[in-house]
Amino acid sequence: MLNVSPIPAFQDNYIWLITNNNHAVVVDPGEAAPVEKILAERGLTLDAILITHHHWDHTGGVNALLTSWPQAQVYAPAAEAMPAAGAIALNDGDHVSLPALELELKVISVPGHTLGHIAYYAHQHSTPPLLFCGDTLFSGGCGRLFEGTPKQMHDSLQRLAGLPDDTRVYCTHEYTQANLAFCHAVEPNNPELKKYLQNVAKLRQQGVPTLPSTMAREKAVNVFLRAHLAGVRAAAQAHQGAELNEVIEVFAALRRWKDDF
Repeated sequence: MLNVSPIPAFQDNYIWLITNNNHAVVVDPGEAAPVEKILAERGLTLDAILITHHHWDHTGGVNALLTSWPQAQVYAPAAEAMPAAGAIALNDGDHVSLPALELELKVISVPGHTLGHIAYYAHQHSTPPLLFCGDTLFSGGCGRLFEGTPKQMHDSLQRLAGLPDDTRVYCTHEYTQANLAFCHAVEPNNPELKKYLQNVAKLRQQGVPTLPSTMAREKAVNVFLRAHLAGVRAAAQAHQGAELNEVIEVFAALRRWKDDF
């Protein structure tokens, strides 16, 4: 049976471990040691490494893992520097087939945080769809625009928002509580957001990950997926002190507001 679990790394990263029987895949291993520990404890064979973008906290452990698991295949975005020799370069619409895990993933191009950022999407009949979206979509937030434009990020998020509502969203940072505080500043009267804030606070008090989220939840609470709504636009206009006529202008204002929040 397919299973997905987080491997904590650094201060707030999650390396996602996908397993089926004794076969394993990891997503965005910024460091190798915690991955190697879990693989050894569980007696797992590392079949593949999936990379969403080039930042060091998502790629730093790749070469060390390949030293221990030279047969593991690395998959990474074609538009960015490869994290290892022999990595398979992926473009929008490509598929990654992992038969040992009975898993197939579709590649979705999601520029914004970085220009070549990709996400991996699996839609299997036996489980809800799975989305590994790196630093593009967070629960309650989105990635900073280090390389891309507001339009690129907005368009990328809209692509992801078009996935089925029951899609499980596996992003790579435990930013949820801070993100929701910002969402609450924008939409203080959103009842779904208030409930989610309370649930997340309880989880963090217990030291439990807030992820995965779902696409339905994100569309209900994440202001970066709600820039088209009148209330979100009004809040962004009030904060910026200027009229915002286009959705992209609202989105850009929200991103600037969050950068300084």
